[in-house]
Amino acid sequence: MPSPIAPPYRRDSETPKHGLLNGLFALVPRWCMWMRVVTIMAASCCLSGSAFAQQRPLVTEDPETVGAGRMLVEAGIDYTRDAEYPASGLTGHLRRFPVIGISLGIGEIGEVQIDGGFYNHLSITDRRPAPLAHMLTVTGDQTSHVEDMVVGTKIRLVSEGASRPSLGLRSATRLPMASNESGLGLDTMDFYSSLLVAKTVQTVRLVGNIGLGILGDPTRGDRQNDVLTYGLSFARAVSQRGEIVGEINGRKDTRRGDPPPGTESHSMLRVGARYTAGAWRADGALMFGLLSQDPSFGVTAGFTYVFNAFQSP
Repeated sequence: MPSPIAPPYRRDSETPKHGLLNGLFALVPRWCMWMRVVTIMAASCCLSGSAFAQQRPLVTEDPETVGAGRMLVEAGIDYTRDAEYPASGLTGHLRRFPVIGISLGIGEIGEVQIDGGFYNHLSITDRRPAPLAHMLTVTGDQTSHVEDMVVGTKIRLVSEGASRPSLGLRSATRLPMASNESGLGLDTMDFYSSLLVAKTVQTVRLVGNIGLGILGDPTRGDRQNDVLTYGLSFARAVSQRGEIVGEINGRKDTRRGDPPPGTESHSMLRVGARYTAGAWRADGALMFGLLSQDPSFGVTAGFTYVFNAFQSP
């Protein structure tokens, strides 16, 4: 697909003095599960490449894929202030590190994705009555756990042409890795499906997503909440290697009355930059919550690397 810019593809307890270290040790079993996934997907690496099919620091999905036989690995750190967890009643400042994303190109039009993180740490600033507050094992002002894992697939349906945008379809399932005893998880499974559209206009890449999310109710196993998911992003080249990027991404609760806790509407604004050097890309962005239940402010930074993992048959 012709583009005058570097392809802008995609490609939230009172502890002792060493409480953070103890928390890390407590997460070793879950870390081992993550390491198995990472090891399996990275075992076949060989030659480096230069194409990008993901787009940190944005989360709006581009319909273009990473490419046949290629693997993309991205990692970063996030910090958000005033993150709310309505199911557990906790509010605080959240650190996530590292935030991991892996994409594997299956043919020219397909891609398998795994996203998540090894460690989430919340500095608690407020506690409120909540449906799952009685399950908390947190007694102090800090809590931590792993990130939920998201496994998805993306298919490019239509390639971009001179007068037409590219189209794609992405489906993903969020698996419950974070426990509700920590206050950071819901122990529910969610499903998402989105239509992806993108077009390059001169030096600007525009991407849009619209879709449906089916979110489990953490308080009742026989109930769900259906939400509308959306995203709109841009990436504008300011030099041969640098880009300014931004997006609005979130979900809209469609339920009449109060939604189940943890399935509320969310909307975040991200504004940042990317710099590409060969097969590497560095990124950073500021994040702003647009709704009252969103984090007030945040920052993220990370990198992306693409390489040839195997040869397509």
